[in-house]
Amino acid sequence: MGVYNVHERVLPVPRAEVGLLLDGLSGDADRLWPGRDWPPMLLDGPLAPGAAGGHGPVRYTVAAHVPGQWVRFTFSGPRGFHGFHEFTVHPVGPDRTLLRHTLAMHARGPARLSWPLAFRHLHDAVLEDGLDRAERACTGTVARPARWSRYVRLLRRLTG
Repeated sequence: MGVYNVHERVLPVPRAEVGLLLDGLSGDADRLWPGRDWPPMLLDGPLAPGAAGGHGPVRYTVAAHVPGQWVRFTFSGPRGFHGFHEFTVHPVGPDRTLLRHTLAMHARGPARLSWPLAFRHLHDAVLEDGLDRAERACTGTVARPARWSRYVRLLRRLTG
């Protein structure tokens, strides 16, 4: 089963400011990943090609990183996740920047069930929470905060 999932947010700041958020992923002062409410993103080294880690049961390796612009992670788990997820930074004006997260994978074997029944819902929620964090880091507020669905709350109780 092919999966293509995109989350994005336009932030009213220059590209360099959003790039700093991207480059801080998994670091001590990570202002993008919502590690307070979700399993933290942890890597076995700095955000650079070859660093391995993940968050919760999702495992990956940094495949590529262009500082301030792009980072791609290649999945190594859970079983059946074959593909990548990435963050990209796109200027849309002198003081406006699009932060995008893209997941592209083939779900095989057990992931043909686990993705649509659980991981997709949790993934969507954690990404929207992360984009809220990015917006708060850049502006001090969030115009329309993400809300977890009842199903996401149930999944979190079951897996928590």
